[in-house]
Amino acid sequence: MSAEFIFPPPLCPSVAIAQDARRFPVRRIFCIALNYAAHAREMGKEPATNGDGEPPVFFSKPADAVVESGATIPYPTLTHDLHHEIELVAALGRGGADIPAAAALDCVFGYAAGIDLTRRDLQAAARNAGRPWDMSKGFDHSAPIGAISPAAVIGHPTRGRISLSVNGGLRQDGDLSDLIWSVPEIIAALSRNVALAPGDLIFTGTPSGVGPILPGEQVDGAIEGVGSVTVSIGK
Repeated sequence: MSAEFIFPPPLCPSVAIAQDARRFPVRRIFCIALNYAAHAREMGKEPATNGDGEPPVFFSKPADAVVESGATIPYPTLTHDLHHEIELVAALGRGGADIPAAAALDCVFGYAAGIDLTRRDLQAAARNAGRPWDMSKGFDHSAPIGAISPAAVIGHPTRGRISLSVNGGLRQDGDLSDLIWSVPEIIAALSRNVALAPGDLIFTGTPSGVGPILPGEQVDGAIEGVGSVTVSIGK
């Protein structure tokens, strides 16, 4: 017997797949904080050392925060300091709990370029007050993402340029090899916190060079061998 709802349930958020008419259904969006040493330092933090016993720090965004590449989005409310963060995104086609790092890549369907938009002033205020900073990260339109390139086609990238420009001016320029925690290690650590499932997206961290975006500006991100993402901020 099918369930009867009091109003029509929302459509499932989804992401384009490169060279495929089908779409990737989004279940949840997870993100890892401070996964590049240079970015940790620019945020005034001492970078973690993989293997020092400290686990990575995760946060999340709502699934419907995804934005199709090429879209124009409104400048978000309640902020005067919207920041860009270009990131490699791992899209899971399989899941599980307590996944060993050695088996983690078997869960990855593919990869995409994504932008973790951040209301930096809200984040700083919440952090200084010792409060959660969910609303600085998990707001509407906060997860622009390009088409997913299947791992069966591109493999599992461990190095390659990751960059972002605003109105054609280079802001962020790093390499995937600088990740503190690798994709398999991220998946393994996250799966000890929650059981992962097909449709989960994992934003894997951003290199240094994060900074403000203004209304009317265009943001272009690219990851070598993976893909690109573009978003414009409405005036």
